[in-house]
Amino acid sequence: MVDHEADTSAGTAVADAVGVDRRGALGVASDGVLARVRTGAAELTGALRRVAEHVLSDPEAAARATIVELAERSGTSPATVTRFCRAMGFDGYADLRLGIASETGRARSAGWTVDIGREIQPGDPLDRVLEQIMAADTRAMHDTAALLDLAEVERAAVAVAGASRVNIFGASGSALVGEEMQFSLHRIGVAAWAWNDVHSGLASAALLRPGDVALGISHSGQTREAIEMLAEGGSRGATTIALTGFRRSPLAELADIVLLTASQATTFRPDALSARHPQLVVLDLLYIAVAQRTHDRAHAAFRRTAQAVDGHKAARGASA
Repeated sequence: MVDHEADTSAGTAVADAVGVDRRGALGVASDGVLARVRTGAAELTGALRRVAEHVLSDPEAAARATIVELAERSGTSPATVTRFCRAMGFDGYADLRLGIASETGRARSAGWTVDIGREIQPGDPLDRVLEQIMAADTRAMHDTAALLDLAEVERAAVAVAGASRVNIFGASGSALVGEEMQFSLHRIGVAAWAWNDVHSGLASAALLRPGDVALGISHSGQTREAIEMLAEGGSRGATTIALTGFRRSPLAELADIVLLTASQATTFRPDALSARHPQLVVLDLLYIAVAQRTHDRAHAAFRRTAQAVDGHKAARGASA
């Protein structure tokens, strides 16, 4: 079997680099195999990408297939499948098959499914739509947990806890996520600002100093506004953190600390929208980690802020 589209040396080099990144952050454990494939697929080209797409289209079938069968079904060659395995951080195809089989087996035993690629049709009943959304979000949460490097979260928490100022940058849906993080940090006494306007954000970033933190949010890691604002903050000496779905994206390459998330797109929710819940989970983890490291200050601040708004809650038993 000959590849329909030969791998270029550049493409193979990129794939190998991706594999090094995955191994460095994740090792070669079976956890998050499909998350690694899904994230890495966007960074692959040609025949390597076709293998990734075929694995994602039917993971259970891929786990049962021989290397020759997978090569034939993806229109590639056994050598390409082997290169693909290395790119994903595995020694060979046997390890990849075992990882996929283990992951799909856990999915079935836990009561959720990895088969969420079916399209949601305009006429589908809401119970089926709800099932698809729940499956997609659950899969994305599990994938994010597998991808996330907790050592990076620790570094980010230490930086935020010790910062005199935290700037959060994002556009569109990422801006909404950033505002949620800003609100949470303010409640525990961390001076944080969320910026979605690039002019205001750049002006604020220019005032950052060493010891401050700049957090940029973009699922694709290619949003120009977020990149510009994070770069400005970094140029002023602030510690930069990227929350993104792609380790090799421009936003991630700018950052001192990278927090990775996964997503599961559905018919009416592309990647950028489906990434929102995993983003919130990672930022909630970061917020809790910061609160743990500033416990006394955070507890006192949260108590005071709760008391400040308590008078605006409706009295119990009051009529509407």
